[in-house]
Amino acid sequence: MAKRKTLQDKALLALKQAVKGVVESHRKSGRPLAVWENGKVTRMSVKGKFSHTASI
Repeated sequence: MAKRKTLQDKALLALKQAVKGVVESHRKSGRPLAVWENGKVTRMSVKGKFSHTASI
């Protein structure tokens, strides 16, 4: 029997799916992603595989 997911697990899964969708959308359109890095907002290209991962 599968373990029931907590509300926190469900929220984290939803967040990861949303981020994946945004990255894919930006990749298809060629737009850079705005990300928070080292206390500053920077733009990253998502050409090819997106390897930047954030810890949540």
